[in-house]
Amino acid sequence: MLILGLRLALAASFLSAVADRLGWLGPNGKSWVSWGDMQHFREYTHQLVPFVDGELLTILAWAATAAELTIAVALLVGIFVPWTGLAAGALLATFAIAMTVSLGPSVMLAYSVTSAMMAAFALAHLSRGGPVPFSLDSLLR
Repeated sequence: MLILGLRLALAASFLSAVADRLGWLGPNGKSWVSWGDMQHFREYTHQLVPFVDGELLTILAWAATAAELTIAVALLVGIFVPWTGLAAGALLATFAIAMTVSLGPSVMLAYSVTSAMMAAFALAHLSRGGPVPFSLDSLLR
């Protein structure tokens, strides 16, 4: 059940972030909304990587969104769970480094990025030993 809990918690976090930047949680300015649309997320992305601008910045913002959505879906269905856990951890490590360098460690810690990163790496480690319950991986074995 621990593996299932890690999968669902990480998937929910990634899906929440994607839903926020697509405006599904409400418009920018609401207390529970971080971005509210891709334009505000693009501006936040620019804060994290100030040396990237223009079309490349837009591509980077959409690439992060696509990566989070892909990882979330893979976690939900339970496909390639150890590798998906590693991918999630690596993506979160990238976010943690960018946030720490650009905004300072307090912002990265306030968003619990390191906790989620370590949960993803724990998932990768725990799921590598055999069939993962409630997963597509276990059905394909």
